[in-house]
Amino acid sequence: MSDANKINYDVLSKAPRLLMEAQLKPLQGDRFQPTGFADLGPACYTLPDGTEMLLVESVQSVANRMELACWDQAASDLIPSLRGLPYIRVSVEGNGELTNSILEAHRINSPYILEGQDRSVFNILKEETASMKIGPVDVRNLARIIFKYDPNALVHGLFLAKSDLAGGRLRLPRLLSGFIEASNARPAESGGVKNDRVDPSGDTNKGFGNVPFHRTEFVARQITAYFNLDLALLRGYGLPDEATRLLIALSLFKIRRFLSTGLRLRTACDLEVVGDLQVTQPKKDVTVPAEEDLLTECQSLIAQCKPFFAVPPVTEVQWQPPARRTSRRASGSEEPEQSENNTLEDES
Repeated sequence: MSDANKINYDVLSKAPRLLMEAQLKPLQGDRFQPTGFADLGPACYTLPDGTEMLLVESVQSVANRMELACWDQAASDLIPSLRGLPYIRVSVEGNGELTNSILEAHRINSPYILEGQDRSVFNILKEETASMKIGPVDVRNLARIIFKYDPNALVHGLFLAKSDLAGGRLRLPRLLSGFIEASNARPAESGGVKNDRVDPSGDTNKGFGNVPFHRTEFVARQITAYFNLDLALLRGYGLPDEATRLLIALSLFKIRRFLSTGLRLRTACDLEVVGDLQVTQPKKDVTVPAEEDLLTECQSLIAQCKPFFAVPPVTEVQWQPPARRTSRRASGSEEPEQSENNTLEDES
């Protein structure tokens, strides 16, 4: 493999951040539909110099989409080349997989992992973080624990908010973030009609009749995707060298795969990369290898990191909703009902 197809870990070991960007454009035509927010609509803003800006995709959305870069939806598993990476899988007896820690909005903090009747993962985390119940949180130890059960959760960031886990103080910031914004953006107004070919004058409140609607899309002079890998934060976790390198390679692979396969953000927002992904910091001696080379690097590092992973790498949880909690007020007692194992139901 040539140097151009390798990650320059030596340079990255001294850099605080790895900053990257890619220019995008609509795959067809000029219009695109940006992300929207319930109480805001499109996120438009103006720079001090008067440039009209538009948020095309938010940090949280790009983070979720980069997780999908690792996932094989048809197989309901990691893509074949990344299998061996640990994660937590939640299943329903008789119905197969329900969800998992890679796709869940709160990752390992998902209620489907920690709030069901199967308390196995909760008990593991409680035991392994017991030393952090009093005093400062040992972030290095926490990072090792999370790496053991789901390295992707370290990349994405994690907040274990349950009070029984070190008082709800277990937090790891996002290592890899990204967003997409457009400059010199202008609205492109259009519209249409939902036609009722049976009764055009029907009661529209009940879904009948013809219903005209308006639609706002946008055009822009430039659309840019930005990515930030926090190398200083990663080094602060004090992970073994192989683990640190795996998280770097995995992060870069997520970016490459997102740009190559994940840019159909909405029905009316299908983008493509113009040129190539560019590194803006550090400015010298760093390029992002091709997607195939990054995948090869990840495979090698997954094998090297096997001693730091859970055994087996996929931790299984059986989902059953938490037992219903009732009180004994009717009998004059305000104590909660006891569970079948004669212990009080957990308050968290």
